[in-house]
Parts: sequence; C-alpha cells; structure tokens
Amino acid sequence: MTQYAVKRLEDVPRIPTEAGDPDWYPIQHYFRLTAFGVNVYVAAADGEELLAAHDELSSNQEELYFVTAGEATFTLDEEQFDVPAGSLVAAPDPAVRRAASAKTAGTTVIAIGGEARPEFRSSWNPRWFEDAPQI
Repeated sequence: MTQYAVKRLEDVPRIPTEAGDPDWYPIQHYFRLTAFGVNVYVAAADGEELLAAHDELSSNQEELYFVTAGEATFTLDEEQFDVPAGSLVAAPDPAVRRAASAKTAGTTVIAIGGEARPEFRSSWNPRWFEDAPQI
C-alpha cells in the first residue's frame, strides 16, 4: 500500500453503471481508506438521480454530502432542499431517509460516511473548539 497519493478525479477508475446513472468514483476503495467511506457522483444529465432513496440504519453511518459543482435537490425525510455548489448536507442520524438528484448536468456530489460513535476523537487540541458554534 502506498503511503500517499495525488490524483485528479478523472484518473480514478469509475464503477460501471447503467444508462441514466451518474458517474461513480469509488474514492475510498481506490485509495484503500479504512476510517471512512467516500464516493463522488457526477450527473451526466439534468434531473439525473445522484443518490437513490435510502437510510443508513443497517450500517449505522453518519453521512455528509458536499455539492462541488452544479445544483442538486436533496430529499431528507420527505423535505426537499435545493442545494447549490459550495453547500453541505449533513445527515448524522442514520434513520434519516435521504436522496438526491441533479438539477443540472455536471452536478457533482462528494459523499462521506462513517459509523456513528458516541463522540469524535480528534488529534486537534480541544480548546481550539471551545467557542466554535455547532448546530
């Protein structure tokens, strides 16, 4: 296993998908990451489904989505949100039902997930976060 790597997204081999599915880049698999899952989805067409409706009850995963290009419509427990590039969508509760579709071709979403734990253990100094707001 390599100790580090620098790659462009288009250099990461995609998972073969069916017609009408977004391009799927399996980032976690490609880089052999073990602490969290991460994938990138890129829509080829307006209205294309990026994330099928699902929850994470069976995996107990928290998920974070980052829209890096275009605009997506996210559905979280039946509530819809239009999410432009530069925006984040957090679903820390594994029971939240979530889905997303691209409003425009080229919409790109990074999906990051990991198993929920009682608390996050950081190597950073806890005092740096004492006055940092949280939702």
